[in-house]
Amino acid sequence: MSDDTKQRQILVGETDDGADLKLPVVELLTGRGFVTGKSGSGKSNTASVIAEELLEAGYPLLIVDTDGEYYGLKEEYEMLHAGADEECDIQIGPEHAEQMATIALEENVPVILDVSGYLDSDVADELLREVARQLFVKEKKLKKPFLLVVEEVHEYIPEGGGVGETGNLLIKISKRGRKHGLGILGISQRPADVKKDFITQANWLVWHRLTWDNDTKVVGRIIDTEYSDLVSDLDDGQAFVQTDWTETDVRKVQFRRKRTFDAGATPGLEDVERPELKSVSDALVGDLQQISERKDREQDRIQELETELEKKETRIETLEDELSSARDVSSAARQMADALQNTETVQSQLPGGSDDLRRLHEEIADLEAERDELRESLEERDEQVATLEAELEDRTAELERLRGENEQLREVVRERAAARHEAEPDGDTDESRPGDAGTGSADGDGSEIVRAGGDPVEFGYTPVDDADGDSSGDADSAATGENGVVVADEDRRIGEILETDIGDRLARACEGSQCSVETAEVIVELFARTGPLRTETVAARVDRSRVAVQSLVSELRTAGVLERAGERTYALHEDVRAELRTATAGD
Repeated sequence: MSDDTKQRQILVGETDDGADLKLPVVELLTGRGFVTGKSGSGKSNTASVIAEELLEAGYPLLIVDTDGEYYGLKEEYEMLHAGADEECDIQIGPEHAEQMATIALEENVPVILDVSGYLDSDVADELLREVARQLFVKEKKLKKPFLLVVEEVHEYIPEGGGVGETGNLLIKISKRGRKHGLGILGISQRPADVKKDFITQANWLVWHRLTWDNDTKVVGRIIDTEYSDLVSDLDDGQAFVQTDWTETDVRKVQFRRKRTFDAGATPGLEDVERPELKSVSDALVGDLQQISERKDREQDRIQELETELEKKETRIETLEDELSSARDVSSAARQMADALQNTETVQSQLPGGSDDLRRLHEEIADLEAERDELRESLEERDEQVATLEAELEDRTAELERLRGENEQLREVVRERAAARHEAEPDGDTDESRPGDAGTGSADGDGSEIVRAGGDPVEFGYTPVDDADGDSSGDADSAATGENGVVVADEDRRIGEILETDIGDRLARACEGSQCSVETAEVIVELFARTGPLRTETVAARVDRSRVAVQSLVSELRTAGVLERAGERTYALHEDVRAELRTATAGD
């Protein structure tokens, strides 16, 4: 990746204080984005503005267009418009997937993959799945910054329904594509319908106007509760922008209008003149057309072979019937000749003879040979299909095996955590409490959290000095700071102290967030021992994304466990601090 790409930014709008909003190109191309807003609020315009700026800077991308509203970009930019409609540059199917990925990544041709015109939704789904798979595979080798834009992403990764093979692949790209250079931008008008794993993986989010309660609740959980009401009052084109790469968590932004033809605008009574659109080279379209023609020829040839085989089998059945009849006549003739002892006379009077029988045998043999050749050709194709299906089953079995191993690891973690929980009240163990997804052991004044598949992460308690600057674990010298809480017995886990209704509130808060109860306990312990903390500090200590931690912090505030201590700073609620002091006073 060149230094120019790493440093380059694009201008997309203006913040409410009059400053230009510039987004870094490398984060857009390789990151995970989510743009949402109700119909007419400006989400598709925002996606088009980002696409225009990337195309203007010379960076290709592939847009999955579910409503046929992005072809207006061709007013200024040479793009390949592929789909099922006659208005597209080329009509394609799943067999074109590898060539489409090659065109986009290796030949730097921006692509609009228009899936709105397919009458069979399964064909459109297979086309998107295969194109996305080829992009992911090729990017492992190329490692070229590239953005995949998916409209109506909730149709592929719904929150309530089952996620199919295509949705799982898009989630895989959102989690693992960045290290290969493949970024993804999901667009939806209903954030409540999008799987939360996808939203919390995003490192840049754009929230346009939302009015449904379920959707505004998502805003409150991901950003903060105060934005649940504010998002419904946004004007067209306005949005709250949340990014991981800036100090400012949330900015109110007015996005500019797209320059190119708005193909997605609601039709009115006035006449709309369609602009002259740019086209890609005929040679490029010709290469894709050859794939279509080859596919058609293969289908025609298969149909021709099947028809020919059917005719041959019909002819064989007819000849076999004739041969059977001839054998019956010949047998009757021999019997009559034997009876009359006049074989030559009788046989000469019968219709047909040995020559006719020989001819029938030869014709049947030739036809059977041709039939066998046709069957062998079809059997070879069946074997190829069986081989591919076997490979797919092997990969599926390997995936299930890995899932089983992962579940076994999780069970071991839960058993170890339960064992520590039972042993620690008697002071028989010095192990550290479990983290988000693993276990650890303490040594001296620090402890270690080991997550499944990860490296150990150092985690230590922060001592709180008493009035004389002396830190002690003695019960007599325990003291409480302004916002922190000192536990009298340092070996006593915070999880035991929270065996009150506070623990129940933690569990309820985790149900509405993207963090586990174990992570919530670690975070509450951090606040109890260190006092006010910023979201990014907490995220770094527990090794989770800022978006995920912010969603938990918002739920904890709602549950009355945390309170705002300052700008982007939070602390334990005063009632919780008092309850913790009371719980430790008897120790």
